[in-house]
Amino acid sequence: MIRVSQLSKNFTLHNQGGAVLPVMRGADLTVNPGECVGLIGASGAGKSTLMRMIWGNYLAASGSILVGDLDVVQAEPRQIIALRRATLGYVSQFLRVVPRVPTLDVVAEPLLVLGTPLAEARARAADLLARLNIPERLWSLSPTTFSGGEQQRVNIARGFAHPYPALLLDEPTASLDAANRAVVLSLIQEAKARGAAILGIFHDEGARAQVCDRFVDVGSFTPKANGAAA
Repeated sequence: MIRVSQLSKNFTLHNQGGAVLPVMRGADLTVNPGECVGLIGASGAGKSTLMRMIWGNYLAASGSILVGDLDVVQAEPRQIIALRRATLGYVSQFLRVVPRVPTLDVVAEPLLVLGTPLAEARARAADLLARLNIPERLWSLSPTTFSGGEQQRVNIARGFAHPYPALLLDEPTASLDAANRAVVLSLIQEAKARGAAILGIFHDEGARAQVCDRFVDVGSFTPKANGAAA
């Protein structure tokens, strides 16, 4: 479902005379349906960079990123938007929403944009918010007023609202208490059981041991000073 082949990435340092800094070379990985693959490696190895390239926020220098049948590297913006709506979900560490939109509708939005009836979308959102222990009295409020932990749980609920065939997870259990951590891990297991291909960053070793089927060391794709792959 997700296939990365010979992927390379450079950053251009415009404040340093346009110097080009190679940050990734020859990245290869595959995530099959029903599988969770964990990205590992030292801080700065490129885990988040790789995720952002798959999501389409960073443009690769070369190589390919197939999500289903779409090559994200070659895709037009409208194709990436369509991919994000129906096929590729992303749970980041930060909640970014329009202020004053009620939490229930923030979580329901991924379903609503696909044409799901309002009552059905809100019912799914309510189920997820309840599972993640967001009190019902908060559902009519904007999550921009919530604590960091509450916002994280709203973000997770939003990311799991639609049954995406592929999911990117960036530290989904960070800063959660034991009860909510267990709920998130259950959601990941349920997504795997329905056939989702999941790629994640988990600094929580216990969490990644529980849900990840195997690991990819991103440090092996980091160029050495001489330009050769590590």
